[in-house]
Amino acid sequence: MATETLTHTTEDIEYLRHGDRPMMMRLFRPEGKGPFPVVVDLHGGAWCKGDLSECAMRDGALADAGIAAASLDFRHAGDGYPSSLIDINYAIRYLKANAASLDLDPERVGVTGQSSGGHLAMLAAMRPLDSRYASVALDAGAPAVDASVRAVGMNWPVINPLSRYRRAVQLANSDDTPGWVGDIPARHDLYWKTEDNMAEGNPMLALETGEAVETPPAIWVQSQPDPVHDYRDPESPVDMNEPERFADNYKKAGGTIDIVHIDKSGRDTHEASDPIVAFFRKHLL
Repeated sequence: MATETLTHTTEDIEYLRHGDRPMMMRLFRPEGKGPFPVVVDLHGGAWCKGDLSECAMRDGALADAGIAAASLDFRHAGDGYPSSLIDINYAIRYLKANAASLDLDPERVGVTGQSSGGHLAMLAAMRPLDSRYASVALDAGAPAVDASVRAVGMNWPVINPLSRYRRAVQLANSDDTPGWVGDIPARHDLYWKTEDNMAEGNPMLALETGEAVETPPAIWVQSQPDPVHDYRDPESPVDMNEPERFADNYKKAGGTIDIVHIDKSGRDTHEASDPIVAFFRKHLL
Protein backbone atom coordinates (compact mmCIF):
# COMPACT_ATOMS: atom_id res chain seq x y z
CA MET A 1 0.00 0.00 0.00
CA ALA A 2 1.34 3.42 -0.88
CA THR A 3 2.15 5.83 1.93
CA GLU A 4 0.49 9.21 2.30
CA THR A 5 2.24 12.11 0.59
CA LEU A 6 1.94 15.83 1.29
CA THR A 7 2.83 17.35 -2.08
CA HIS A 8 1.63 17.02 -5.65
CA THR A 9 1.98 18.56 -9.07
CA THR A 10 -0.63 19.60 -11.62
CA GLU A 11 -0.58 19.43 -15.41
CA ASP A 12 -3.20 20.63 -17.90
CA ILE A 13 -3.69 18.26 -20.83
CA GLU A 14 -5.88 18.49 -23.92
CA TYR A 15 -7.34 15.01 -24.02
CA LEU A 16 -9.84 15.49 -26.87
CA ARG A 17 -10.92 18.11 -29.39
CA HIS A 18 -14.27 18.76 -31.04
CA GLY A 19 -13.57 21.04 -33.99
CA ASP A 20 -11.98 24.15 -32.50
CA ARG A 21 -13.07 23.22 -28.95
CA PRO A 22 -10.37 21.62 -26.81
CA MET A 23 -11.46 19.37 -23.95
CA MET A 24 -9.04 19.78 -21.07
CA MET A 25 -8.14 17.71 -18.05
CA ARG A 26 -6.10 18.84 -15.06
CA LEU A 27 -3.99 15.98 -13.79
CA PHE A 28 -3.08 16.10 -10.10
CA ARG A 29 -0.18 13.71 -9.59
CA PRO A 30 1.51 12.79 -6.30
CA GLU A 31 5.19 13.51 -6.09
CA GLY A 32 7.33 10.43 -5.82
CA LYS A 33 7.58 7.21 -7.74
CA GLY A 34 4.55 5.83 -9.59
CA PRO A 35 2.76 4.35 -11.34
CA PHE A 36 -0.16 5.87 -9.44
CA PRO A 37 -3.81 4.90 -9.41
CA VAL A 38 -6.00 7.63 -10.89
CA VAL A 39 -9.52 8.93 -10.28
CA VAL A 40 -11.40 10.86 -12.97
CA ASP A 41 -13.34 13.74 -11.36
CA LEU A 42 -16.48 15.37 -12.79
CA HIS A 43 -17.81 18.78 -11.78
CA GLY A 44 -21.46 19.59 -11.11
CA GLY A 45 -23.71 22.32 -12.44
CA ALA A 46 -26.95 20.56 -13.47
CA TRP A 47 -25.25 19.39 -16.71
CA CYS A 48 -25.12 23.01 -17.90
CA LYS A 49 -22.34 24.97 -16.21
CA GLY A 50 -19.17 24.58 -14.18
CA ASP A 51 -15.63 23.54 -15.07
CA LEU A 52 -12.70 21.46 -13.89
CA SER A 53 -11.50 24.13 -11.44
CA GLU A 54 -14.37 23.18 -9.11
CA CYS A 55 -12.70 19.83 -8.36
CA ALA A 56 -9.44 21.30 -7.02
CA MET A 57 -9.91 20.67 -3.30
CA ARG A 58 -11.03 17.05 -3.71
CA ASP A 59 -8.33 16.27 -6.27
CA GLY A 60 -5.58 17.88 -4.24
CA ALA A 61 -6.64 15.75 -1.29
CA LEU A 62 -6.58 12.62 -3.44
CA ALA A 63 -3.11 13.45 -4.76
CA ASP A 64 -1.81 14.12 -1.25
CA ALA A 65 -3.08 10.66 -0.32
CA GLY A 66 -1.07 9.00 -3.10
CA ILE A 67 -3.79 8.85 -5.78
CA ALA A 68 -3.62 10.83 -9.02
CA ALA A 69 -6.79 12.70 -10.01
CA ALA A 70 -7.89 14.01 -13.40
CA SER A 71 -10.56 16.71 -13.27
CA LEU A 72 -12.34 17.10 -16.60
CA ASP A 73 -13.97 19.68 -18.75
CA PHE A 74 -16.54 17.96 -20.97
CA ARG A 75 -19.37 18.94 -23.27
CA HIS A 76 -22.60 19.85 -21.52
CA ALA A 77 -25.48 22.38 -21.71
CA GLY A 78 -26.82 22.69 -25.26
CA ASP A 79 -24.55 19.90 -26.53
CA GLY A 80 -27.05 17.62 -24.82
CA TYR A 81 -27.07 14.03 -23.66
CA PRO A 82 -25.05 11.86 -24.23
CA SER A 83 -22.22 14.27 -25.18
CA SER A 84 -20.84 14.39 -21.62
CA LEU A 85 -20.70 10.60 -21.39
CA ILE A 86 -18.87 10.38 -24.73
CA ASP A 87 -16.14 12.73 -23.47
CA ILE A 88 -15.90 11.02 -20.07
CA ASN A 89 -15.69 7.55 -21.60
CA TYR A 90 -12.94 8.78 -23.92
CA ALA A 91 -11.04 10.45 -21.06
CA ILE A 92 -10.96 7.22 -19.06
CA ARG A 93 -9.66 5.31 -22.08
CA TYR A 94 -7.18 8.11 -22.84
CA LEU A 95 -5.68 7.85 -19.36
CA LYS A 96 -5.40 4.08 -19.62
CA ALA A 97 -3.87 4.22 -23.11
CA ASN A 98 -1.32 6.85 -22.05
CA ALA A 99 -0.72 5.48 -18.57
CA ALA A 100 2.97 4.73 -19.10
CA SER A 101 3.90 8.28 -20.16
CA LEU A 102 1.70 9.80 -17.43
CA ASP A 103 3.11 7.53 -14.67
CA LEU A 104 -0.32 6.01 -13.98
CA ASP A 105 -1.57 2.48 -13.42
CA PRO A 106 -4.21 1.58 -16.04
CA GLU A 107 -5.49 -1.25 -13.86
CA ARG A 108 -6.40 1.05 -10.94
CA VAL A 109 -8.83 3.66 -12.24
CA GLY A 110 -11.84 5.18 -10.47
CA VAL A 111 -14.37 7.90 -11.19
CA THR A 112 -16.03 10.46 -8.94
CA GLY A 113 -18.25 13.52 -9.23
CA GLN A 114 -20.49 15.99 -7.44
CA SER A 115 -24.22 16.62 -8.02
CA SER A 116 -24.81 16.20 -11.79
CA GLY A 117 -21.16 15.10 -11.95
CA GLY A 118 -22.00 12.33 -9.49
CA HIS A 119 -24.78 11.19 -11.81
CA LEU A 120 -22.36 11.17 -14.75
CA ALA A 121 -19.75 9.28 -12.72
CA MET A 122 -22.18 6.51 -11.83
CA LEU A 123 -23.63 6.28 -15.33
CA ALA A 124 -20.13 6.10 -16.85
CA ALA A 125 -19.18 3.38 -14.36
CA MET A 126 -22.34 1.37 -15.01
CA ARG A 127 -22.08 1.54 -18.83
CA PRO A 128 -18.35 1.50 -19.71
CA LEU A 129 -18.92 -0.48 -22.91
CA ASP A 130 -21.99 1.39 -24.19
CA SER A 131 -21.38 1.89 -27.92
CA ARG A 132 -22.82 5.42 -27.80
CA TYR A 133 -20.53 6.53 -24.99
CA ALA A 134 -17.48 4.82 -26.55
CA SER A 135 -18.18 6.21 -30.03
CA VAL A 136 -14.97 8.27 -30.31
CA ALA A 137 -12.01 6.03 -31.11
CA LEU A 138 -8.56 6.49 -29.61
CA ASP A 139 -5.71 7.41 -31.93
CA ALA A 140 -4.48 4.71 -34.28
CA GLY A 141 -2.05 2.38 -32.59
CA ALA A 142 -3.36 3.05 -29.08
CA PRO A 143 -3.66 0.06 -26.74
CA ALA A 144 -6.99 -1.78 -26.71
CA VAL A 145 -8.55 -0.46 -23.49
CA ASP A 146 -12.08 0.14 -22.29
CA ALA A 147 -13.65 2.63 -19.86
CA SER A 148 -14.33 0.24 -17.00
CA VAL A 149 -13.41 1.45 -13.51
CA ARG A 150 -12.70 -0.26 -10.21
CA ALA A 151 -14.67 2.10 -7.96
CA VAL A 152 -17.06 5.05 -8.12
CA GLY A 153 -17.54 7.86 -5.60
CA MET A 154 -20.39 10.38 -5.53
CA ASN A 155 -21.10 13.56 -3.62
CA TRP A 156 -24.89 14.17 -3.48
CA PRO A 157 -25.54 12.97 -7.05
CA VAL A 158 -28.64 13.72 -9.11
CA ILE A 159 -29.08 9.98 -9.43
CA ASN A 160 -32.55 10.22 -10.98
CA PRO A 161 -32.77 13.15 -13.43
CA LEU A 162 -36.40 12.40 -14.24
CA SER A 163 -37.71 12.49 -10.68
CA ARG A 164 -35.70 15.63 -9.87
CA TYR A 165 -37.07 17.35 -13.00
CA ARG A 166 -40.70 16.47 -12.36
CA ARG A 167 -40.40 17.53 -8.73
CA ALA A 168 -38.79 20.87 -9.65
CA VAL A 169 -41.41 21.57 -12.34
CA GLN A 170 -44.24 20.79 -9.94
CA LEU A 171 -42.81 23.09 -7.27
CA ALA A 172 -42.05 25.84 -9.82
CA ASN A 173 -45.77 25.87 -10.66
CA SER A 174 -46.91 25.92 -7.05
CA ASP A 175 -47.94 28.88 -4.91
CA ASP A 176 -44.94 28.43 -2.63
CA THR A 177 -41.89 27.67 -4.79
CA PRO A 178 -38.76 27.01 -2.69
CA GLY A 179 -35.66 28.94 -3.60
CA TRP A 180 -33.66 25.85 -4.55
CA VAL A 181 -35.83 25.24 -7.62
CA GLY A 182 -34.35 28.27 -9.39
CA ASP A 183 -33.54 27.46 -13.01
CA ILE A 184 -33.28 23.71 -12.50
CA PRO A 185 -36.16 22.90 -14.91
CA ALA A 186 -34.58 25.08 -17.60
CA ARG A 187 -31.19 23.40 -17.18
CA HIS A 188 -32.75 19.95 -17.46
CA ASP A 189 -34.60 21.06 -20.60
CA LEU A 190 -31.43 22.45 -22.17
CA TYR A 191 -29.30 19.35 -21.63
CA TRP A 192 -31.77 16.48 -21.64
CA LYS A 193 -34.25 17.87 -24.20
CA THR A 194 -36.92 15.25 -23.34
CA GLU A 195 -38.19 13.24 -20.41
CA ASP A 196 -37.46 10.11 -22.44
CA ASN A 197 -33.77 11.00 -22.34
CA MET A 198 -33.98 11.65 -18.59
CA ALA A 199 -35.44 8.18 -18.17
CA GLU A 200 -32.87 6.50 -20.44
CA GLY A 201 -29.76 8.13 -18.98
CA ASN A 202 -30.87 7.29 -15.48
CA PRO A 203 -28.87 5.05 -13.09
CA MET A 204 -31.87 4.53 -10.82
CA LEU A 205 -34.21 3.39 -13.57
CA ALA A 206 -31.49 1.32 -15.26
CA LEU A 207 -31.35 -0.79 -12.11
CA GLU A 208 -35.09 -0.96 -11.63
CA THR A 209 -35.69 -2.10 -15.20
CA GLY A 210 -33.10 -4.88 -14.84
CA GLU A 211 -30.54 -3.50 -17.28
CA ALA A 212 -27.28 -5.45 -17.27
CA VAL A 213 -24.79 -2.94 -15.88
CA GLU A 214 -21.45 -2.91 -14.11
CA THR A 215 -21.64 -2.36 -10.34
CA PRO A 216 -18.16 -1.48 -9.01
CA PRO A 217 -17.85 -0.64 -5.30
CA ALA A 218 -19.44 2.74 -4.62
CA ILE A 219 -19.86 5.45 -2.01
CA TRP A 220 -22.52 8.16 -1.76
CA VAL A 221 -21.68 11.15 0.44
CA GLN A 222 -24.92 12.98 1.22
CA SER A 223 -25.21 16.34 2.97
CA GLN A 224 -28.27 17.09 5.06
CA PRO A 225 -30.63 18.85 4.81
CA ASP A 226 -30.61 18.74 0.99
CA PRO A 227 -34.00 18.84 -0.72
CA VAL A 228 -32.29 19.08 -4.12
CA HIS A 229 -30.77 15.58 -3.91
CA ASP A 230 -32.24 13.85 -0.85
CA TYR A 231 -36.01 13.48 -1.27
CA ARG A 232 -38.66 10.87 -1.87
CA ASP A 233 -39.89 10.46 -5.44
CA PRO A 234 -43.71 10.22 -5.18
CA GLU A 235 -43.64 7.86 -8.17
CA SER A 236 -41.18 5.51 -6.48
CA PRO A 237 -42.40 1.96 -5.77
CA VAL A 238 -40.69 2.05 -2.35
CA ASP A 239 -41.03 4.35 0.64
CA MET A 240 -37.42 5.55 0.61
CA ASN A 241 -35.58 8.72 -0.25
CA GLU A 242 -33.52 8.60 -3.41
CA PRO A 243 -30.14 7.78 -1.77
CA GLU A 244 -31.53 4.77 0.09
CA ARG A 245 -33.64 3.70 -2.87
CA PHE A 246 -30.61 3.69 -5.15
CA ALA A 247 -28.41 1.92 -2.61
CA ASP A 248 -31.05 -0.79 -2.18
CA ASN A 249 -31.27 -1.27 -5.96
CA TYR A 250 -27.49 -1.28 -6.33
CA LYS A 251 -27.03 -3.97 -3.72
CA LYS A 252 -29.77 -6.10 -5.29
CA ALA A 253 -27.86 -5.84 -8.59
CA GLY A 254 -24.75 -7.25 -6.91
CA GLY A 255 -22.89 -4.07 -6.02
CA THR A 256 -21.65 -2.71 -2.71
CA ILE A 257 -22.37 0.88 -1.70
CA ASP A 258 -22.11 2.93 1.47
CA ILE A 259 -24.03 6.11 2.25
CA VAL A 260 -22.17 8.63 4.41
CA HIS A 261 -24.11 11.58 5.82
CA ILE A 262 -22.53 14.94 6.59
CA ASP A 263 -23.97 18.28 7.65
CA LYS A 264 -24.72 20.70 4.82
CA SER A 265 -22.26 23.19 6.33
CA GLY A 266 -19.43 20.79 5.45
CA ARG A 267 -20.12 20.51 1.72
CA ASP A 268 -17.24 22.77 0.69
CA THR A 269 -14.77 21.41 3.23
CA HIS A 270 -12.70 18.30 3.78
CA GLU A 271 -15.69 16.85 5.65
CA ALA A 272 -17.09 16.11 2.18
CA SER A 273 -13.85 15.00 0.51
CA ASP A 274 -12.36 12.92 3.33
CA PRO A 275 -14.82 9.98 2.92
CA ILE A 276 -14.15 9.98 -0.84
CA VAL A 277 -10.38 9.91 -0.29
CA ALA A 278 -10.66 7.11 2.27
CA PHE A 279 -12.89 5.12 -0.08
CA PHE A 280 -10.46 5.32 -2.99
CA ARG A 281 -7.49 4.54 -0.74
CA LYS A 282 -9.31 1.35 0.22
CA HIS A 283 -10.15 0.30 -3.33
CA LEU A 284 -7.22 1.62 -5.40
CA LEU A 285 -4.13 1.54 -3.20
